[in-house]
Amino acid sequence: MTDYGIDLSHHNRVDDWRAVRGNGITYASVKVTESTDWVDPAAGGHIAGARSAGIAVGGYHFARATGVQAQVDHFTAHLRRHGLLAAGSLAPMLDMEAAELRGNANVFVRDFITRLRATAGVRRVLVYANHDWYSNVLRPDWADGDTMLWIARYNGDPGRPGWSHHRLALHQHTSSGRVPGIPGNVDRDATVGPWTLGALTLGDPNPAPGPAPTPPAPGTYVIAPGDTLSAIAVRFGTTVAALATLNGISDPNRIQAGAALRLPGPGAPAPAPPRRYQIRSGDTLSGIAARHGTTVAALARLNGLANPDRIQAGAWLTLP
Repeated sequence: MTDYGIDLSHHNRVDDWRAVRGNGITYASVKVTESTDWVDPAAGGHIAGARSAGIAVGGYHFARATGVQAQVDHFTAHLRRHGLLAAGSLAPMLDMEAAELRGNANVFVRDFITRLRATAGVRRVLVYANHDWYSNVLRPDWADGDTMLWIARYNGDPGRPGWSHHRLALHQHTSSGRVPGIPGNVDRDATVGPWTLGALTLGDPNPAPGPAPTPPAPGTYVIAPGDTLSAIAVRFGTTVAALATLNGISDPNRIQAGAALRLPGPGAPAPAPPRRYQIRSGDTLSGIAARHGTTVAALARLNGLANPDRIQAGAWLTLP
């Protein structure tokens, strides 16, 4: 199934992000930085708006022929500022279209990817360029298993750009797209072939198996990603207050995945690991509930969801 998205900068105004999401847009790449010192003034508003509508959002950097490490540092700082290195974010994108880079483009891209991974601590990277660049300038031998290509070719055939590469994942098929909630034109994008949004976001839903973890001590529970203290309390028949008191937690809304919680009751046996589900693009809470034999109310209560209509692709749900 094709996943549709947009990319935008300060040149675009968005009036209604819910209307954007309602048009089937599931991801957005937002211009964050350019060169070593320029910051897009609309980035913060675009990022917050996309998140509020449940759209997977990532940032992109417009490359210039200046110091690579300085550009990487500048980009990484603003990705961190906006939380765009968190799991579920669209992978960071390098925008290669400045004419002064054509003569050294492949060396620049390889160096940028290597330095970005070391500085930002992420593996997945998107590289954007137009059809001319991919046909005549770029030689994507630097596109390893964690690098995805994004091509701009305005042929009006989403997901079929007429240029192929085994790492080609996204097609910007028009620069004059129309999307409800956005006045004026906007770049529209589509996934290519078998590529899905899950493969383009940070955080791997199916990580390679590692060494067996050390079993938790009796009477304890190891916090899993996405857990809330209220959900853990419901699961073990206790209260948030009791867990917070027992574990010296001053703010029940801030718990750390991987930490061990003591459970009320001396010698209480460690429970079986909870069933978990990672939200996919296009999921609804009602659909997830139906597939797993539960109710929307039960999922909302267990996961501390104030609004069951607003769930984020890439986030984890605990199942009853």
